[in-house]
Amino acid sequence: MARIGIIGSEGRMGHALAEAIVATGHECSGGADRGDDVAKLADASDALVDFSAPAALQGNLHAAIGAGIPILIGTTGITDEHHLAIDHAAQAVPVLQTGNTSLGVTLLAHLVGEAAKRLGPDWDIEIVEMHHRMKVDAPSGTALLLGEAAAAARGTHLSAVMESGRDGHTGARAEGAIGFAALRGGTIAGEHSVYFAGEQERLQLTHLAENRMIFANGAVKGAAWLIGRDAGRYTMQDVLGL
Repeated sequence: MARIGIIGSEGRMGHALAEAIVATGHECSGGADRGDDVAKLADASDALVDFSAPAALQGNLHAAIGAGIPILIGTTGITDEHHLAIDHAAQAVPVLQTGNTSLGVTLLAHLVGEAAKRLGPDWDIEIVEMHHRMKVDAPSGTALLLGEAAAAARGTHLSAVMESGRDGHTGARAEGAIGFAALRGGTIAGEHSVYFAGEQERLQLTHLAENRMIFANGAVKGAAWLIGRDAGRYTMQDVLGL
C-alpha cells in the first residue's frame, strides 16, 4: 500500500484521484490546492500526483525533491521552460510527465508511432480532438502527445512539422506536416483520432474517454509504479512496459 498525495485536490481530477486511490487499495495521504503547503504533503507521502497548474509546477518539483519522493505530473499546458525544470528534477527523483494518464491512450500513442514509422512520409497525418466546453488549452495535451509520437517515429520534432488553426486561404498542405484540429463543447471527457491519409486509403486510430476515472486510475497506477525507481524521467509507456 502506497501513500499518495494529490496536488490540485479540489479540482475535478483531484476528486477523481482521491476516489481511485482508495479503490485501488492505496492510502490518500492528503491534498494540496492553491496556497497549501505542498512540502508538508510531500513529507507525508510516498509519491505525489500533480494535476494543478503550470505556474505551480516549479514549487511542486521542489517539494518532491525535498522529500526525496517521486512525482507524476499530469498537468497540461506546460512549456519548454517547464520541461527543463522537469529534466532538472529528474536528476534527483523519479519523475513521470505525461499529457494523458489513460492506459488506453498510452497504447494508442505506441500504435501511432508504429503506424507513422511503417507507413512512411507519403501518408499525411491529421489529429482531431474534442473536449468539454470548460477546457482551457488547445490542442489538448493528449493530442500533442500523439503528435510527438508520430513525429519521433519519423525522426523529427513536432515543433518543426506541426500545423494547427488553419483558416482562410492556406495553400496546399505542407509535405510532412502533422495537422491538428481542436473541437470544444458539451461535457465530453475526451475524444482523439489520428488519421493516416494515403493514396486511395485511410487509417484511423481512435480513443474515446467515457469517464475521467480512466485518467485517475492510470495516474494512480503510474504513481505507485514510480515508488522505488531510480531518479530519472519516465513515461506512461514505461509503466506498461512498451
